Amino acid sequence: METNACIRVFADADYIRQCQSRLALAGPSLQATASILALAGNEVRLKLLYLLAAEQQLCVCDIADVLGMTVSAVSQHLRKLKDGGVVTARKVGQTVFYALSELHLPMLRPLLSERTASPTLQPAP
Repeated sequence: METNACIRVFADADYIRQCQSRLALAGPSLQATASILALAGNEVRLKLLYLLAAEQQLCVCDIADVLGMTVSAVSQHLRKLKDGGVVTARKVGQTVFYALSELHLPMLRPLLSERTASPTLQPAP
């Protein structure tokens, strides 16, 4: 078992308190970001978010056709994203259109920007 040993001569208590305070202030924001990233950590949901960022809004049938999935499977993923506040739903007649939540757009846009413009990432070995 590894122990946490530090070789510094002394700890800067003020600096450590400042960092702890900064972390405490950022806590709620970091928790919200972690929740969004946890939802986006699923490949299907990440694809859904990518499509919604590119198209602004889509209905579940269109998403199912694009992804080659059943409407039921897509709906389950959309439900998780909606429950997490990442997407919104708007009903027009009997069709429900999904869009990215305005609240989370500033964080999501950079993550979902045109992926084909960047080099292909290689998975870690």
